[in-house]
This record gives sequence, structure tokens and C-alpha cells, in this order.
Amino acid sequence: MLRLSFGAIRDRWQLFAGAVVAVALGVGLVQSGLQMLAASDPPVLPPGLSAYDRARVREGYVGAATLLGMSVMLAVFLTVFIVSTTFGFIVVQRRRELGLLRLVGAQRGYLCLMLVCEAGLLGVLGTVLGVPIGLLATWAQSALMMRLGMLPSWFEAPWDQGAMWAAMLIGVGTALTGVLAAAWRASRINALEALAESREAQRVMTVWRWFWGLSAAAGTVLMVIAAQAARDLVAGLMIGLFVLISGSVALSQLSPIVVPIAGRLPAVVLRGHLVADLARASVLHAVRRSAATAAPLIVLVGLVVGLWGIFGSQAKAVGVEQERLITADLVVDGPVAVGPTITAASVQTAVPVVVTRGKKTVYSEAVGIDPVAYQQTHRLRPRKGSLDKLTGRTIAIGPGMSAEGYKLGSTVTVAMGKKKVTATVVAIMPETLDVSENFFVPRSMLPAGGRTETLVKVAPGNDPEKILPGAQTVGDWAAARGEAQMRGNTGLFAALMGLAGIFTAVAVVNAVIMSTADRRREFALARMAGLTRLQVIAVALVEAATVVVVGVLLGGLVAAAALAGIAAGPYGLAALAVPWRLLGLILVLALLVVGAAAAATAHQATKLRPVALLAARG
Repeated sequence: MLRLSFGAIRDRWQLFAGAVVAVALGVGLVQSGLQMLAASDPPVLPPGLSAYDRARVREGYVGAATLLGMSVMLAVFLTVFIVSTTFGFIVVQRRRELGLLRLVGAQRGYLCLMLVCEAGLLGVLGTVLGVPIGLLATWAQSALMMRLGMLPSWFEAPWDQGAMWAAMLIGVGTALTGVLAAAWRASRINALEALAESREAQRVMTVWRWFWGLSAAAGTVLMVIAAQAARDLVAGLMIGLFVLISGSVALSQLSPIVVPIAGRLPAVVLRGHLVADLARASVLHAVRRSAATAAPLIVLVGLVVGLWGIFGSQAKAVGVEQERLITADLVVDGPVAVGPTITAASVQTAVPVVVTRGKKTVYSEAVGIDPVAYQQTHRLRPRKGSLDKLTGRTIAIGPGMSAEGYKLGSTVTVAMGKKKVTATVVAIMPETLDVSENFFVPRSMLPAGGRTETLVKVAPGNDPEKILPGAQTVGDWAAARGEAQMRGNTGLFAALMGLAGIFTAVAVVNAVIMSTADRRREFALARMAGLTRLQVIAVALVEAATVVVVGVLLGGLVAAAALAGIAAGPYGLAALAVPWRLLGLILVLALLVVGAAAAATAHQATKLRPVALLAARG
């Protein structure tokens, strides 16, 4: 059995190469993630740090652990996806071989065991290659998280043998998990049916594929309708996350149906051109190949563009909300006094604060305000209590902490710098999208220092730009707050989506390379019919470009469905952030990667003279 499996991998190494790379990447990332998690629990804190700094460092470690855990799960999922896709394709290409084995007496269990052995050998090979990748990934991820501010500059992740063994077990396990569905399908092959190349042998849409595709599509439509009906931004954001998953599953499962329908694009763009007509026919005929190439792109574009759009819309909505909650005209760095041309000036100073309630301690910032001036320049009012009582040793719970269970009239211990007092909660603000303001205190409680800005309301009939030249308008200031929140999400998002992009590139290139084994005879027949070698390569390029464009468009459709609920929210299109640049970048990179792979494989497949190839097949 092992000898037969060794021979299959040796003879068809081009088919298994992508899966080996995926397993190696998965093992490396899992090993790196586990090694860094082991090094960060418990976090290393040098002596001399203040309580506030220690809390900030611990918070960074928590964020790093979250990112590492998500990257490990994503790596495992994508590895299983690529391995299962590879073996599913391999079973289709080896139907005649498997049918012959059944014809000479091989039992169903024998075929299953043969594929499982191949997957096990593939997993071992990928694991061996993945261990050194893990060392490089540990260095790269550590540097990235230090740059993002999640980990301190003194962080080190020493070699951990337990992480290596765990990654190796996961590597082999993902390879074996990915082959299970393909092994079951191989065991169902009927010998005579496979040898006769019947319609059943060529069927792409199975019963389960129809079931999952239609179920996910129906669920997506219902969730989009619910998001539109809710007309609530938070509900739209939450439903959009589920729409991304269900929509990506629906279109990837139904890709053998929707991709060929959209594959008529070349004939529309290049009407009557021979190369375009052949590429269109190839997309329509080779349904399995087109779907295998487009499906990873649908998932990637749907998730990446959709998530970026959701996070961007949330951040943009923060700015829109702040602009509507503030009645001031300008924002000035530093204090500003009320004068003949200025009717209100709310001076706000932010300082580090430690708030203790019972056994729970929060390390955050407090904003020192004057209650009267604050209410003259803000529409936001407490949902409990009153800001008019914010005098002396009192505190108001800001939007960022309003859902944390603070009670009106309770007492907390407030430490700011060297000053430590017991303060009474006199107001609890309502929740907002901007959670950067956690506590409000009277300005009289503030220690020296802090970051001060003033919201200024100009008297009617005066031009704000002339009263305070160079000051920010409230619109610009609010938009900057939204952009600052987006920058906080960018590092985490870029790390995860970069990882997904790498695996997607492996999956797409793997599908292109695997399909070449079936196309040598097709290319030879095309050249015998009069096409030049360059024209054959051009057909492969146009076909690949068509599938890429279709995959990106379908993925964009998923992202648009996820953003539909946000557009129907209270802020409408003003809060909608469509990442056009990201979509264009993905399209260009996908065209380059897939085009290069298609051209290279077509060039390799047409090296032999067509007569020699057809004679050898005959």
C-alpha cells in the first residue's frame, strides 16, 4: 500500500505540490502561533513600570493572543480546504485508474486506504518542510506585532519543542482530514461507469453541493432582507458578518453553475475574436476547472472586501455620529476662553486614570470637563443622572463604559497621577459607536498635564475661519476620529487577510497547475486544428483572466450584500465605506498571479510536438 502511494505521489507530484505547500505553510504558522502564545503566558513585565503601563502592556498581550489564536484557526481551516480541494480534483483525474483497480478486484476500503496513505505521506512531507518555516514565521510575526504595538520591544519567543510537536500533529491531521471526503467519493466509483466516462462520472454538482449551496443562498437572502428591515447600524454590522460567511459558501458551492453563466464575458468584450470564442467555450465546457479556480477567489474577495467594508463603515459611522452629536463649530488644540465672538468653549483634558470598583480595576483615560460648557456644545445627555451634579469628588460614566454595570450613586476609587480619591457616580452616559471616552470628571480633579482640546461655538453672524484661523472644523475633527478607529483595526485586519491571501494564491495556482494534466491533449488537438503555440497560450490566458474577473465580481456581490444593511441604517450612505482600492488591488494581483500560472503551465504543456503527444496517448 505504501509503495503504491509513494509511486502515485512521485508520478503526479505536480498535482500534490500545492497541497504540500499549504500543509507546510499551515504547520509553520501553527508552530509560530503556539510558540508565541507559550512565550506570552504569563507576559514578561520588566520592573519599574507604572500600574497604567503594566495594564497597557497586558492589554497588548491579550490582543496579540487573540490575533495569534485567529491566525492558527484560519491556517488550519485553509489548509484543510486546499487539501480537500486537491484530493477532490485528483479523484476526478484518476477515475480511470481507480476504475481499473475496482475492475481487477480492489475493494472500496482499499481505495479509501490508498488515498489516506497518500494524504499521510503528503502531510509528513509538508510537516518536515513546515518546521523551518515556523522559525521564520515566529520572527516575522513577532516583528509585525511589535510594529503594531501589540507586543513590547523586549518580547522574545524562544524555541518551544511542545509547539513543534503540536504543529506537526496538526499538519498530518489536517492532511488526513482534508482527504476524507475525497476518499469516500473514490470508494463510490463504479468500475464500468468510470471506464465508460458516463455522464454520471462527469457530474460536478452533487446532491450535497446543491443542498449546501441553495441553503446558504436562501439564508443569505433572508439575512439581507432582515438587515434592510432593521434599519439599525449595529444590527446591519452584525448581520453583515454572517452574510459574508453564508454568501461566500453559497457562491463557492454553486460556482459550477454561476461561473459558466458569467463566463460569456470574453465573447462580449472581444466579440468574434477566435481566442475569445475558444476561451469562452473552454470556460463553459471545463466547469470543474473554472469552478475550482474561481471558488477561492469568491471566498477571498467576499471576506476581505466585505470585512474591510464593514470595519471601514463602522469607523466612518463613528465620525458621522460625532458630527451629529456636537453643536460646536471648531475644535482647537489647547484652551480657549469665551469672548464676544465665541458663545461657548468646552475645554476637555484627557489624562490616564485608574478606576477601582470593588475587586475590578480599569486602566483607562478620564476626560476633565466643565458640565455647563460641555452641554452647550454637545447633544449627548446622560441616560441616568445629570451632568449638572459633576462637581467636587464625582465621576460620570462615559459611553465606553456605560454597559459595564456601573450604578448611579455608587462609589469608585479614582487614581490620577499621585492623586487618589473616592468619587460618587452622578451620571451614566448612553452608549455610542465611539467608545474612546470612558469616564468624565470635573476639571478641578485633574492633575497637572494631560491632552487638552476645546470645542468652540462661534456667535451667529461670524465666520469661524476668521475667528480662529487654522482651527479644525467639527466635520474634519469627527472624520479624523473615525479614521483613528479604523487605523486601530487595520493592523489586525491586514495580518489576517494577508494570511488568507497567501493561502488563496496557493489554492488558485494549485487549481491551475492541476488542470494542466488534463489539457495536454486538448492543447495538442487545438494545434493540430491550426492554432499556433502562442494562440494556445493566449487562450489559456484569456480563460484564466475571465475566471478571475468572474470570481472577483461574484466575491464583490457577496461583499455588497453584507454592506446592504449598513446602507439602510440611520446614517445611510454617509456611513458606507466601499473599499474600491482594495478590490482593484485584489483584481490586479489575482490577474497577475493566475495569469502567470496559466501562461507558465500552458507553455510547459505545449513543449512537445502535438503529433508526438497524440501518438503517445493513442
